[in-house]
Amino acid sequence: MDAFWNDDLATADPEIAAAIASELGRQRDKIELIASENIASRAVLEATGSVFTNKYAEGYPGKRYYGGCDYADVVESLAIERAKSLFGCNFANVQPNSGSQMNQAVFLALLEPGDTFMGLDLNSGGHLTHGSPVNMSGKWFNPVSYGVEQGSERIDMEEVARIAREHRPKLIICGGTAYSRLWDFAAFRAIADEVGAILLCDMSHISGLVAGGAHPSPFPHCDIVTSTTHKSLRGPRSGIILWNDEKFTKPLNMAVFPGLQGGPLVHVIAAKAVAFREALQPEFGAYAHRIVENARALAASLEENGLRIVSGGTDNHSMLVDLTAKDVTGKDAEKGLDRAWLTCNKNGIPFDTRSPFVTSGIRLGTPAGTTRGFGPAEFRTVGKLIAEVVEGLSQNGPEGDARIEESVRARVSELCRAFPVYPGM
Repeated sequence: MDAFWNDDLATADPEIAAAIASELGRQRDKIELIASENIASRAVLEATGSVFTNKYAEGYPGKRYYGGCDYADVVESLAIERAKSLFGCNFANVQPNSGSQMNQAVFLALLEPGDTFMGLDLNSGGHLTHGSPVNMSGKWFNPVSYGVEQGSERIDMEEVARIAREHRPKLIICGGTAYSRLWDFAAFRAIADEVGAILLCDMSHISGLVAGGAHPSPFPHCDIVTSTTHKSLRGPRSGIILWNDEKFTKPLNMAVFPGLQGGPLVHVIAAKAVAFREALQPEFGAYAHRIVENARALAASLEENGLRIVSGGTDNHSMLVDLTAKDVTGKDAEKGLDRAWLTCNKNGIPFDTRSPFVTSGIRLGTPAGTTRGFGPAEFRTVGKLIAEVVEGLSQNGPEGDARIEESVRARVSELCRAFPVYPGM
């Protein structure tokens, strides 16, 4: 048993240790531009890997189905209170294991199979759990989608109102996964009130901006707000549900447990509590505003270097880049940029004619680079580097231009060395 208690990971499982070391190297050596990813603090990592991994805690603080939950109660209670303080709401459930499960819990609590709800169309920047036909939300319920205008590539609230009046949904979702403009929560509230719908905001992408005052809050306009905790909020990979009206407390809590989940991941809840505490500090507000400033700098640089930004710009942390004029697919751009040590994801653009597996665009975000310490100058450089790689793909096809990609890698390395992550690990 000495090995069980004392062997570190490198000794106990060198293959997994090597993979983790390689992943740390990837995060250090490449610039992370995936809008849904970030770099958590060492404290968040430590909490996620803590001894709370060993603890079952079915139920809620003070009402558990297992003994020995005294300290689990402390952790979860702190996470709840910090979430409420951070987002200015009355109630919070911090147990959802993921963004998908937090949204499923809202559906389970408030809808019956076959009920009609509205969400942003996947092709316009919505999420799978907002009504995609391949997702449970689209299979078990009756989704009605709203999209963006073809000209402006922005949501037309008059069209949202028209669709809501026609279909009378029981639930309306605002929020998306690839929409770079501000959300008019007050306008959505007015529409929901007119048709008698519950209003849900999925602020997974913008929650860090909301916490830091860099984006309007969905409260008090929305009945329920869901969010992941690992994107712009910079915590562990997980989800939360927030609300103000006590009438939602029992159905939402019961939908999470016992409706969807058993024992909560107390180690992850501990990490959420740490992340909420970090976000409550004044410096987090400065960080959130830098994310937006950096996104605007990146978008401007890309446009100056010949790439079109969907909707003409960004108001948050992300943007979609339309590669159609360069005759480059999102799939090829993702691979070419990765070869140049710039990590992003392919993404469909509004009214895309290519499949979701190929796409005509890429999605970029600034939270992780901002965490590294990048400012507008660095992101303007990143925009130029992206444009160089895309031009190489445009001229040479999917294989790109090896000389350009080698040159970009060298400049990426300079930036990464100047702004290291996890020094000392």
